[in-house]
Amino acid sequence: MNVISAAIHILKKAGSPLHAQDLASQMIAEGLWKTEGKTPAATVSARLYSDIKNNCDKSPFERAGPQTFALKDLAALPGNSARTLPKVQKTPKPPSANASFSFTDCAQKVLEEFGDKKPMHYKEITEKALHKEWLVTSGKTPHASMYAQVITEIKRQQNRGERPRFVQHGHGYVGLRQWMGHGLTFQIEQHNHQVCKALRQRLLAMTPGDFEELISLLLAEMGFDRVEVTKLSADGGIDVRGTLVVGDVIRIKMAVQVKKWNLKNKIQAPVVQQVRGSLGAHEQGLIITTSDFTKGARTEAAQADKTPIALMNGEQLVMLLMEHGIGVHRSTPDLFELDKEFGPVMQ
Repeated sequence: MNVISAAIHILKKAGSPLHAQDLASQMIAEGLWKTEGKTPAATVSARLYSDIKNNCDKSPFERAGPQTFALKDLAALPGNSARTLPKVQKTPKPPSANASFSFTDCAQKVLEEFGDKKPMHYKEITEKALHKEWLVTSGKTPHASMYAQVITEIKRQQNRGERPRFVQHGHGYVGLRQWMGHGLTFQIEQHNHQVCKALRQRLLAMTPGDFEELISLLLAEMGFDRVEVTKLSADGGIDVRGTLVVGDVIRIKMAVQVKKWNLKNKIQAPVVQQVRGSLGAHEQGLIITTSDFTKGARTEAAQADKTPIALMNGEQLVMLLMEHGIGVHRSTPDLFELDKEFGPVMQ
């Protein structure tokens, strides 16, 4: 039997809706269907979902819930005189618990579950993410959005000297970097990781004044205008002030406090409160540290009824420095590899 016929047989026998996992298990146990795939439940779910989508009212199946299927009318099926299965009462579908997954996080989840350590086309990745209900979007071009966000993340992380989690394989195919554990590219990434650690240690060894000057340079590279290091005697907890300019249209006054702290000492909520209390008219706050922030500090910074305070920890600081070429430089050109699909294979 094929999947459709086997599913009808099992659902008729059960007389009630079944999850794809139960359907697949019973189909295989009764010898109705064989598969060499590692995710039979996913295959069954995809086939039945496709049948419902393509055949609409003519499909014998209907969805009773996430990956759960039922037969519409047993009596209407060929060769069957059994009683009619009570119509499944559909309840309003609750908001997906996975609605917070980003496009890139969905891509990683799909590749991990379905990729079998092989690249997948971005359209297939998007379809599986939508089908698994990991991706919730109202956009009309989810495939394009998926590919654009994956490529944007790759380029951004490469610019930082960071190891991207995705790898482009050409012609729309994407894989996971974690599947590539050898070769020159891997060695370069390992080297860049060590550079990140060394750069962070150098930040800790800088004098407070030099560190503040470094931050002012970074802010200028990030698009801030009128960056000025405040006087130590009159900063009120603020070390650098500037205006973030976006497209010569949006101008946001920012007051920045920098904390060159050891990695073991995290910024706590009172520091966030101090910065908020030192803000001038129409200013927003930013705290930059070589360390990190406690949960309480992050909660305080995100208070909805108060002036927002942005937080940048040591890892984010190092990545931005590398992205903008501050404290580091590129010593080698980019690597090129020949596409396997290009031209005849040379013996």
